[in-house]
Amino acid sequence: MESWPRRHPITVEDYHRMAQVGLLAPDARVELIEGEIIDMAPIGTDHNGVVNQLSHLLNKAVGDQGIVQTQGVVRLDQTSEPQPDLVVLAPRTDFYRSAHPAPQDVLLLIEVSDSTLRYDLDVKLPLYSRHGIPEVWIVDLQNAVLHVCRSPATGGYQDQDAAKQPGIMWVAGLRGVAVDMTGILPGGDS
Repeated sequence: MESWPRRHPITVEDYHRMAQVGLLAPDARVELIEGEIIDMAPIGTDHNGVVNQLSHLLNKAVGDQGIVQTQGVVRLDQTSEPQPDLVVLAPRTDFYRSAHPAPQDVLLLIEVSDSTLRYDLDVKLPLYSRHGIPEVWIVDLQNAVLHVCRSPATGGYQDQDAAKQPGIMWVAGLRGVAVDMTGILPGGDS
């Protein structure tokens, strides 16, 4: 019986060491997903503008109740360290200087998807669910849809919705915090 060769997953420590010794360029757009180094898509102007707009809206809405991280790292486990577009984190006095945020620190995670929708839905979303990220929004720029996923479980998110014209969106993990998503999607009101 023929068998497939085994993969050798890279750990987060290996990944960081590779960057320190120059095996990964300082400006490399990569992330570690389940032990594999994945090239990230280039950031287009629409994607960048939506991330900037969401960052602005989230910072105003969240205030001192959380920390809004833009295109930073979340360490899920020993083999996964993705870089989501935006994350609302639980407040910490050191602002995560001593360690990258972990799943229990995440209140809301947002991916802006211009050319990576299948990857975000089929690979990253189940990964986030397995690690207990309580709420994920995927902003689908190609189809002008906001995917909202809550209540993580082993098989995926139990509560999933998609909105073509989202308006006020409440952040489940923060009492009284809402974001006006009007105008975020292409073709939406500005």
